[in-house]
Amino acid sequence: MSHDPQESPLMIRPEGASLFGRVVSILEQARSNVARSVNSNMVLAYWLIGREIVQEMQGGEDRAEYGKQVVENLSTQLTARFGRGFSSQSLWSFRQFYQAFANRLEILSPVGRELAVRPTSESRPTTIQGFLPRLSWSHYRALMRVTDEHARTFYEREAAECGWSKAQLERQIQSSYFDRIIANRGQAGLVAADRQKMLGEPTPAASILKAPYVLEFLGLPESPALHENVFEQAIIDNLQSFLLELGKGFSFVARQKQIRFDDDDFFIDLVFYNYLLKCFLLIDLKIGKLTHRDVGQMDGYVRLFEDRFKVPGDNPTIGLILCSDKTEAVAKYSVLSEGKHIFASKYLQFLPSEHELMVEIERERKLIESAMEESSDEGKLGS
Repeated sequence: MSHDPQESPLMIRPEGASLFGRVVSILEQARSNVARSVNSNMVLAYWLIGREIVQEMQGGEDRAEYGKQVVENLSTQLTARFGRGFSSQSLWSFRQFYQAFANRLEILSPVGRELAVRPTSESRPTTIQGFLPRLSWSHYRALMRVTDEHARTFYEREAAECGWSKAQLERQIQSSYFDRIIANRGQAGLVAADRQKMLGEPTPAASILKAPYVLEFLGLPESPALHENVFEQAIIDNLQSFLLELGKGFSFVARQKQIRFDDDDFFIDLVFYNYLLKCFLLIDLKIGKLTHRDVGQMDGYVRLFEDRFKVPGDNPTIGLILCSDKTEAVAKYSVLSEGKHIFASKYLQFLPSEHELMVEIERERKLIESAMEESSDEGKLGS
């Protein structure tokens, strides 16, 4: 996201490209600019909100209790006005964000300068000294966990200049990249021109704009279609109907259920509640072969659901992993160790067997592939 705010990448014209190539370049650059602008304004807004909270707390006599009250009241008001994204936890993160980056000397972009200095009837004018956001909010959330200021500045600069994704940034932080450079090359190694740098992974603009925290900031609703491709949509549609038609106590709860853990958002393809078993059933569909990572991820979903949604009287939550691969279909129930006894003794009489599910997934895949082939053939005939 590092760029000159005055420079418009749309003015760059690729030489020697076809008309189609030039138009594609314009559109891709425009979309990237939109995503970058949304992220920059969002990050800047959170920094400024954090500053307002810090300044407000400085006026409280009993600072700990007063600060808690300030944040909770503001959270209630903002949630009523703007909806999701302004929980007390989020507001404390904004405060922490400002505190971690409060001493920055970079001048704000024109939009940022306008945000920073515009007085309202309820607030005093503020100065334009601040910082120009160069990364996404998820990047800065990861950077806030770096306690050493010099290391944090280094990671921010590297991530911005090399175009690191959030996952790349976290990998470098966890592997102590900063400390390893210091140990091998000293302080000079941090800025050495001959040091080999890791290039970033390109992130499509669509992926940035459909991130949950961006949708929350813009006040846009979440949609299951944002997290499913056409093939997955068709299979999940069928699964939803298949389980409800079994008539053994299944009640539909959610599709693409979002769960936030720390700074990560996870989406569970289907969530049901079985009122006969008094438990949740979580279903995750994978296109491809089943891996140990898939099993571990489902166990994590089950634990999170147990912590956040299970109420007294509910039985242990069940996970179900379904893998649709061209060579075979796999269905595997996932139950935490404390729920294995009740699963074997009671659950199985109300649930479809793994074999039934495998047959259904395989049948559905063949139907979808056949329909896609027919559609493709019709398109060729009509062209």
